[in-house]
Amino acid sequence: MNVEQVHIDFSSTNTALSVISNLSLIRCAQQQINAIEGAINKTSLSSEFINLTSIDGIGNTLVLSIMLETGTIKRFDSPGNFSSYCRCVKSAKYSNGKKKGATNQKNGNRYLAWAFTEAANFAIRYNPTIRKNYQRKLGKTNQIIAIKTVAHKVARACYHILKDMSHLMNTRLLLNDHKTN
Repeated sequence: MNVEQVHIDFSSTNTALSVISNLSLIRCAQQQINAIEGAINKTSLSSEFINLTSIDGIGNTLVLSIMLETGTIKRFDSPGNFSSYCRCVKSAKYSNGKKKGATNQKNGNRYLAWAFTEAANFAIRYNPTIRKNYQRKLGKTNQIIAIKTVAHKVARACYHILKDMSHLMNTRLLLNDHKTN
């Protein structure tokens, strides 16, 4: 949309100026986004980055968010601990099979919660198997729980990929160290 088109579409001068101003901000932001994406794509991508993008629903932006917010995967003992940190599982306190209250619902990383929820939404949109699983869960519960269920599965998949890649890197370091000694 150019300036002439804005003046044709909007009769009010103030509205047209507002739209032109917003368009210039959008173009400036898009230039910055393109520059950052270009710089990222020029660097050599790690194997974790490449493997995480193989998961349906996870693109370059979400991979960066996941990798930067997760840090080292070694600090999580199990996929359940990682999913809990990502706020992908419900927090509740049970005693003798009875719910005694909710625990700290705000524990964990809210950015990872966002990233995995976004990944779940994209996975539902583009993967028929995941969509079928989502629809089955949606028939039993509400939409939020169904999305969180898919997000939980995506988080577990990411954990296993990062853990396996970390294990491979440690094995390579040990082998290289053994060869030099």
